[in-house]
Parts: sequence; C-alpha cells; structure tokens
Amino acid sequence: MASLKDQLSGLVYSTESGKHCPECAQPLAECICDELTEQSRLATLDGIVRIRREVAGRKGKGVTTVSGIPLADAELKQLAKKIKQRCGTGGSVKDGIVEIQGDQRELIKSLLEADGFKVKLAGG
Repeated sequence: MASLKDQLSGLVYSTESGKHCPECAQPLAECICDELTEQSRLATLDGIVRIRREVAGRKGKGVTTVSGIPLADAELKQLAKKIKQRCGTGGSVKDGIVEIQGDQRELIKSLLEADGFKVKLAGG
C-alpha cells in the first residue's frame, strides 16, 4: 500500500493534456485501465454461465443474475438487451453480471443454451 503522501502527490490535471487517470497517471484519452480490467475479468472465467435467483439487498424483490458470460462489455450489453426483450422485463449489466427482474431462470437458460453457452442453474 502506498503512503498517503504518494497517494496525494499524483498529477491530477495538466494544462497540456487535461485530466489524468488516478490509476495509471496517463491523460484520460490515453488511459487503458478499463481495457486491462476487462481483460482480467475475461481471463478469470471458466466458460460456464451461472444463473441464480437473488433477493438479498433488494427489499424482497427477486432478481435473476447471470454471471460468467465470456463476452466483452459491448457484446454483453447486446446480450442483456436480447434477454430483457425475450423475458419482457427490465434489467441491467453491472460489473459483468446481467441482472434481470423477476424469476426468469428457465427462460434465460433455454435462450443461452440456444446461443451455444454452457449453462448451470446455481443456488437453491
């Protein structure tokens, strides 16, 4: 862990290049931090898509989460849009996990298996 002095002494803004990324200290136009995190997320996947139903932290409302999809962010958002349209519900993509409102596990499983993904229903 860097000391407080090291954390606070980084360049934040330059009149030549504008704002700088706090992680890599490069100008925002040249920052590659997002690409590196995306590559590391894809490298940790095992090729199995897991579908589970969650209610924790959602005031009792059920949400179906789909994790482990080996796609980049743009493709993941397109897949989420396709799933939401097929289920007729709302949802979102957060940190590589697709969240769909309601209990839609079976429908999502059949949809993903038709697209060629290896799918497992996780949880109870």
